[in-house]
Amino acid sequence: MMLSRLSLPAESCGGVVQGLNGTIESPGFPHGYPNYANCTWLIITGERNRIQLTFVTLALEEDFDIVSVYDGQPSPGNLKMRLSGFMLPSPIVSSGSILALWFTTDFAVSAQGFKAVYEVLPSHTCGTPGLIPNGVIHGSRYNMGDKIRYSCESGFVLEGHSILTCIVSPGSGAQWDFPSPFCRAEGACGGTLRGTAGSITSPGFPAEYDNNLDCTWSILSEPGDTIALVFNDFLLEDKYDFLEISGTEAPSIW
Repeated sequence: MMLSRLSLPAESCGGVVQGLNGTIESPGFPHGYPNYANCTWLIITGERNRIQLTFVTLALEEDFDIVSVYDGQPSPGNLKMRLSGFMLPSPIVSSGSILALWFTTDFAVSAQGFKAVYEVLPSHTCGTPGLIPNGVIHGSRYNMGDKIRYSCESGFVLEGHSILTCIVSPGSGAQWDFPSPFCRAEGACGGTLRGTAGSITSPGFPAEYDNNLDCTWSILSEPGDTIALVFNDFLLEDKYDFLEISGTEAPSIW
């Protein structure tokens, strides 16, 4: 629910957070945050440890109220993720002993805010990769060499890697070898894709696609990265069926 924020008083927020685990909330949570908020939290743990941050609630005015997560001190080169709107991200794991959050809001319109929990991880564990909507996770050990498996509830199809392995990454300690998959409804199309590589096909490919389809795929990468899209096959009904690609300098119609 979106709220008027003009009458909410300013509140102090941010600071240095230490301890093996804890909670960070936007000011006023869950009753709405103030306008012109500018809050920075710095989570610090011991050397050789890392930090896992999991958002349990996220409700912000989309594109205008933003929480930025930094892998280290809050500087542009350390930006790991910018969050706005209502979509919960997968758990975020730092590469070192510092993780920062920066929360900013504009002058109008409010929502519930955010709540995140953090946990200090030893260097030999990957931490939980997180639950996925309409999915099930099998396995409860997250140390180096351990594997977990994802499956989907009835009526949903898994997109991505079903098995993830906790491996050693040079310079970053333990981490999962692939991003978490997602579950899409059977017969549905579109979705959000993350990771360093993947594939997208029209529904039913290589068989013919159905009539009256309207599908949207979003490919997300880390800040500063670019995305290369290469077509291996392309055959649509000329002048009637279209594929629009946005995110380039100007949208292109195929």
